[in-house]
Formats: sequence, C-alpha cells, structure tokens
Amino acid sequence: MNQPSGPLTGLKVIEFSGIGPGPHVAMLLADLGAEVVRIDRPGAVVSNPVVERARHRVGIDLKSEEGKAFCREAAAKADVLIEGFRPGVMERLGLGPDELLALNPGLVYARMTGWGQDGPLAHAAGHDINYIAITGALSAVGKAGETATPPQNLVGDFGGGSMYCAFGIMAALYERERSGKGQVVDAAIVDGATSLMSFFFGVRGRPFITTERGKGMLGGAAHFYRCFKCADGKEISLGAIESQFYAELIAKAGAPEELAQGQMNPANWDDYADKLAALFLTKTQAEWCELLEGSDACFAPVLELDEAREHPHMKARAAYVEHEGEWHTAPAPRFSRTPGAVRSSADDGADVVARWATSA
Repeated sequence: MNQPSGPLTGLKVIEFSGIGPGPHVAMLLADLGAEVVRIDRPGAVVSNPVVERARHRVGIDLKSEEGKAFCREAAAKADVLIEGFRPGVMERLGLGPDELLALNPGLVYARMTGWGQDGPLAHAAGHDINYIAITGALSAVGKAGETATPPQNLVGDFGGGSMYCAFGIMAALYERERSGKGQVVDAAIVDGATSLMSFFFGVRGRPFITTERGKGMLGGAAHFYRCFKCADGKEISLGAIESQFYAELIAKAGAPEELAQGQMNPANWDDYADKLAALFLTKTQAEWCELLEGSDACFAPVLELDEAREHPHMKARAAYVEHEGEWHTAPAPRFSRTPGAVRSSADDGADVVARWATSA
C-alpha cells in the first residue's frame, strides 16, 4: 500500500463498514493522508473500489467478544471513529460513545445517519430520497406539474451527509487542540440537507427565486438558466444570469434581437425559451462548444460520466486518476504543500491496529 500523503497524514481513523455517506467520509479523509482501518464483516468483499480505496481492511465479527475487544483496542488509540448504524446498535455491542470515550477521552466519535440520533423517525429505515423529502429539498427539484425528481443521491447522502460529517470531524479535531477532549458528532442527512437549503430561507419573497418546482430563475423556468437539446440530441447548459454575461450569450449565439431586452421579466421566459430551443437545435453540441465554450456566456456542455473524464478542462486539472486499472476521482480539495493522493487498499487492518497499540 502506498505511503499516506496529505494534510491529514498521521490521523488514525476507524471506519465501521456501511453504505452511502459513511464510506465517502472515510474516503475523503484517507485521500488526504489519514490512516483508515475499515472494520468489515468476515468474508466481506469490496463493493465500490473507488469509494473504498486507501483502506486497511480487517474482517471482524462484532458479536464476538474477540471482535469487540479488537474494536476497543483500536478505539483506544484512534483519533476518529466513523459509524453509520441505526441509533442504539453500537451501544448494544458495548461500543457506544460512553464506553469508547471512557477508554480514549480524545476520540472524535462520528455518527453518520439519515434521521439523526433522536427524534420520532430516528429508528425508522430510510434512504436518501426520504431524508431530502422532509427538508424541502426534494420538493424543489423537477418540472412544474410533475412529481419531484430524485437528484441521484447527491443532495442527501453526499451533499447533506458525508460532506457535513467530514466537516464536523474536522471541527471537533480543531476544538480538541484546545480542550484535549473528543466528542460525539451527530451527522444527520436531514440536518445537512436543511443547512443546504439556507440560501432559500434567506430569499423567500423575492420574485425570481423560489423553491416552487420548475419555477423561478434557478429552478428551470428562466430561459437563461436551463439546459437545451442540440441537433445531435446532446445537451448544453446556460447560466447567464448577469446582464453582461447574458448580452454575450445572445450576441455570440446569434439569438433573435428581441431576446436582448426583458431578460428578467418572467412573462418573457417561456417565449424566449422556445426561441432559444429552436436556435440550439440548429447546431451540434460540439459546434456550440466551439462557438461558446470559454467565453463569458456562462456555457458548458452537459456531459455523461465517461465524457467528463475526457473534457479538456478536466484533463488539464487531472480531475481523474487511473489507478490499478480503474478510473478514480482525484482527491479534493487540493493543497499547495501537502497534496493528497489516490492509494490502494490492503487487508492489513489488524497489523495497523497492532502498530497503533505499540506506538507512543
């Protein structure tokens, strides 16, 4: 396994295997140098080689006394623990925060769930779509008059889940520098997704920005902030909000002159959108890219996953890394002195914990 590199080199993390945002949290930390021991069920196999990269894996029966003893030994020396079980599971195993913080008062104990550690739904099953449904986020996505459109699992699992959990871990580690004490991080997707909606709480009552489905400037109603189909069936995106960027779009695209006026009048949006739709159908995506990409028209092609890897800008930034025959997303964010790196996993978790136990 490659040597860790990055700003988190030296950070010792225990990850209890799961699905959704938990593994993504561990990946983010591992990419930046943290040494992550992933505790799997005995015989478990890798289900996602990208998200589960850079792990020191070990199969442990959590119901056995030997397995529990191993977890306690690891927690006694770790800086961070990540678990994503339903509330109460870790406590029933004797591995809850009270027990492990007693062993290691400096431990940051991160609990990644959908509903959170308390509340009427805390013990109910759920998935990304359910968590963002009760926050108002899902209601805002889709076309007017149609049912809401799930935005993959980006808004809940990762946007409101793993990113907030990772941020919480870093905040707790920062506070530990002053207090010397660890604490529990209750990272709930419902909390994170609600936080993501803060912008919309702050602009309620404004005429152009609304969470009403398919309405408003950012919801797909505005002709200058939406996607259009091209002659080859591929799509392009526009985001020309500011007047100077809108003017450049209209000029460079050769749009009808009447579109230059009344940009921010919602009464014009449907008609102007129809005119732009007809215009963009006259050229292929590649032709529109040649004409508009790189300008101040706020334009980009809508690319599929494999196409994104080949885009010149993404290639120039090395946003994707080939590692052991697989394409991986590069570590993010980037650091000037201590860059992260994509690393391999290994089945040496027991050896790593043993080393932790004997280190100072």
